[in-house]
Amino acid sequence: MKFRYSRHDLGKSQRALERILEIVPGAISWTIIIGLTVLSFIRPLFVAAVMVAFVLYWVLRLLYLNLFLVMSYFRLSIEKQTDWMKLIEGLEDLDGLIKSYSPKKTSKAALFKKLSNLIRQDQIEHLKQSGKLAPNPDDIFHLVILPVIKETRNIIEPSIASLATGTYPAKRVLVVIALEERANQKVKDDVYEVQKQYQHTFMDLFVVEHPGSQPGESRVKGANVTFAAKHAAEYFTQRKISFDNVIVSCFDADTIARQDYLACLTYYFLITPDRTRASYQPIPVYHNNLWQVPSFARIIEIGTSFFQLIESTNSEKLVTFSSHSMSFKALVEVGYWPVDMISDDSAIFWKSFIHYEGQYRVVPIYTTVSMDIASGQGIWSTIVNIYRQKRRWAWGVENLPIVMRAFQKDRNIPLYKKFVFGLRLFDSFISWATWPFLLIFVSWLPTAVAGREFATTTVYYIAPRIKGVIFGLSSMGIVVCMVISLMLLPVGLNHRLTRKIAHVLEWILIPVVILAVSAIPALDAQTRLMFGRYLDFQVTDKRRGR
Repeated sequence: MKFRYSRHDLGKSQRALERILEIVPGAISWTIIIGLTVLSFIRPLFVAAVMVAFVLYWVLRLLYLNLFLVMSYFRLSIEKQTDWMKLIEGLEDLDGLIKSYSPKKTSKAALFKKLSNLIRQDQIEHLKQSGKLAPNPDDIFHLVILPVIKETRNIIEPSIASLATGTYPAKRVLVVIALEERANQKVKDDVYEVQKQYQHTFMDLFVVEHPGSQPGESRVKGANVTFAAKHAAEYFTQRKISFDNVIVSCFDADTIARQDYLACLTYYFLITPDRTRASYQPIPVYHNNLWQVPSFARIIEIGTSFFQLIESTNSEKLVTFSSHSMSFKALVEVGYWPVDMISDDSAIFWKSFIHYEGQYRVVPIYTTVSMDIASGQGIWSTIVNIYRQKRRWAWGVENLPIVMRAFQKDRNIPLYKKFVFGLRLFDSFISWATWPFLLIFVSWLPTAVAGREFATTTVYYIAPRIKGVIFGLSSMGIVVCMVISLMLLPVGLNHRLTRKIAHVLEWILIPVVILAVSAIPALDAQTRLMFGRYLDFQVTDKRRGR
């Protein structure tokens, strides 16, 4: 089925369905918040019972997520010591590689090394059993696209340098800077200076200027990187390099890859049997300007990293986010990134999932890419920039109506996948917008506004005590988050004891932060979509000390 992944240029019936589906998320979120608030005054006993059940569910879910957060953190720690280039070379002899990981040969290894060996052995045996052997590693090339519109040299150059100094051979990497034509002259001068300095370090590094006002395009990042990717396709075609053997990574301009990123990505690409039907998602961390932003900004972005760590434990739930990679063949076949949508990072997954009729997935890769925390010239401008960034991320809800229309039209996508993926997509946005309001306000409202009749009931006395115990248990989860946030801090930053203590105390801000710069932006995005007030793409400011 050929499905156009867009809300534009629809027929009358499809446009009507699109509008109905655009209204649904915001309408349900507001109904939950307002409905339970009103019922707290009318039926406080009922709402108190509902909130006790909800808070209990939330705490159990928090503890469950903490378990997977710890598992994912240790998996990331295990993978840090892996020599990915050695593994890539060993894939030419799978039997020999499997034998090298036998328990007899690794019996004296340290615990983390033993666990790493078990993971490797399982992955390689799975590849062998699939019969879809990996291509020759020497035939693999990388394309890295960096979109630029406002970012100056102090932002762009570290990103380029991280690729140039990585463990993967730079001469097998093509870097394309996707420069918006409307960027100011200072930005353009910086871009071309960086190109001149690094061009001969890589297979090539060239700049593609994306002209504005292209037919069918909006002023979004997806239009810029798509234009650049099409130029890269011509480059590979001229050199007779098969798209099957090209891995494309779409990074934000501030993305600094770990030295092992491209090597790790290459390994996971090679050992994935259906390698061209998958995206590859690293763990994003926000360390570039970690100590140059206010406390609340650090906490919200650490939460983002935690979310991705947790999601990485279940690839069935994973959707591409921010900087990600995929097969260039798949990118070309699905028609590149959407050129008229803000949420291109997640949209490319859904576009691919629909194009391949559900036979597409995201493979988590256990290495990190570091980016900037949104900031401003002062606290207020930082709040505004973070709010806008989170609202833009929450605008990913624009995918929901399009995905539902595609599911309705395509009978080849298995019904269970439609149900599971559709429910997860819907639940993720409703939970994002409503849970903080319910936990912080509504859960306490029945007790606060209870009338005399309710005040004499057993529930009136029991409910706050039950919720107090439950919130006490939830503190265990917060402690786990505090510890892992300290362990994730990169080596080389200022690790004075006073700074560590201050970082731990910052977690006290978590309720306010989640509500102010997470739930409210999500509700804002859903409300705008509900009323057809479509969001414009706003570039996040990148400010970094020297």
